[in-house]
Formats: sequence, structure tokens, C-alpha cells
Amino acid sequence: MRRGGRPIGTVTRGTTGHNRLRRSDRWIAAVYGPLLRSAAPPVAHAARAGGHVDVPLVADLGYGASHITTYELFGRLRRVSPAVEVVGVEIDPARVAAARPYEREGLSFVLGGFELPVPRPPLIVRAFNVLRQYGEDEAWGHWETLRSSLAPRGVVVEGTCSEIGHRAVWAALGREGPRTLTFAARFTGIERPSDLAERLPKTLIHRNVPGRAVHAFLSDWDRAWAVCAPFGAYGTRQRWIRTAELLARDWPVTTAPPTGGPSRWRLGELTLPWDAVAP
Repeated sequence: MRRGGRPIGTVTRGTTGHNRLRRSDRWIAAVYGPLLRSAAPPVAHAARAGGHVDVPLVADLGYGASHITTYELFGRLRRVSPAVEVVGVEIDPARVAAARPYEREGLSFVLGGFELPVPRPPLIVRAFNVLRQYGEDEAWGHWETLRSSLAPRGVVVEGTCSEIGHRAVWAALGREGPRTLTFAARFTGIERPSDLAERLPKTLIHRNVPGRAVHAFLSDWDRAWAVCAPFGAYGTRQRWIRTAELLARDWPVTTAPPTGGPSRWRLGELTLPWDAVAP
């Protein structure tokens, strides 16, 4: 915490709900599940140490007025890495107090902000819908603060989503800087891919203007979507997949697992390197 013990940041609206972050959760589990498992101590080692060993730690920053999205993240990550611990971090004391009755082994809630008052450097930080209220310069600064808190090989997943989670965009940041940008949508939740522009990270949302890379990308994505309209006869999922294949001819869309290719596209996702749209 900053001097005087006050958390770094300001209170969010706290809007949340069941399954609001399901799209990002399943992406984290698929893409970084191997990282979590590789960091988990062998069972025999843990037994010899009497359980006093560091296990993979995930911090969920700014979970909001309800504990539910942190609880859901914990359940989803435990399925891919049974040893993982999740700590929900909130800047509002009342929200922390309301969440603590739901604590269990491996799941806890603490008062804090961007300084992440957790027991050791986290392997993953999920920070959703917490940076939209800040200016761009502040957002860059908070990215730096979160990245500096990571464990080696760690990642920050920072993004925003719609009220019910049908539209979402998130960036993955390593200690070295931004790595990837992922778009995700429910197929019935958009008319065209550029509808996702409203969910761009704070560091990109004001750059969605002619002459900027992110605007060019979204414009080309819309054109590819229009070209692939006939595939809509086989369902919107097929149209999305074919659009991704066409777009990948001109943009470095990730085409291989775990972040890309048909297995991710069929879920309504598309990922590309951050450098392709960096401001």
C-alpha cells in the first residue's frame, strides 16, 4: 500500500454478475493452465514440506460489489491446476467484508489496490473493468505497477467487458510489456467485429481513428466479415472462423493453439500480437 496504508486506486462502480467474466476465464485456463501446473510443487514435495511450500498464486484485482467472479475464477482454475490459490483484491472495505464469509481453502479476499497486497508475487493477475475510469497516462502507469509485481513468467490479463459479458477485449502483459490483444464475443452479441471497439483497453480506445493501426485492423476485420457473409448460412460460428482465416492473410492473427486457430475461433475469440496494433 502507499504511505499511510491507503490502497492505490479509486473505488469502481462494482458492477458484476454470474458468468460475466467466463470468456476471459476460459481463455486464462486454456492458455495459462500449463503455466500454473508447471509452478505447482510435486505432491511428494508438498507432503515432505508439511504443506508449507509456495503454490501458484492468482490475484483478482477489483472484483467489485460481489465475490462471485472471483469465486468462479477459483473454480475454473482449480480444474486445470488443483494447487492454485486465488486472492480477490478490492479497494472498498465493505466489499471485502462482504466477501470474506465465502473464503475457503485456497480462496481469500484482501483490502488493496494496484499495489497488490498479496503474500508473494502472483503468477497471474486478472484485472477486469478497473481501468476505464482512469486517463490514458494513468492506465499506462497502472499497467507498469501490475507488471512489476509479477512472478517470473507471470502475466497480467487486463481488459473490459459488457455488463453481461457478451463483448470483451483484454491484453496479456508480461514483465517485459504487452504481449497479445484478444477480442471475444457471443456470436449473437455483435453485428460486426468493430462493435468490440467500445471494449478496447484504455491505452488503445482513443487511438481507434483513421491513420492508427487499431483502426486499420478493425476496418479490415469488418471487411473480411462482410466478404464471409455467405458462410453465415452455416451459422455465425462458421462465419467467424472463415473471417479469421481471411484476416490472417494480411494481419498476424494467431493461428495456432493455445491462443489461436479454429479451437479458439469457434468460441468467438481472436488474438493477435500487441505489436500489430500498438499505439
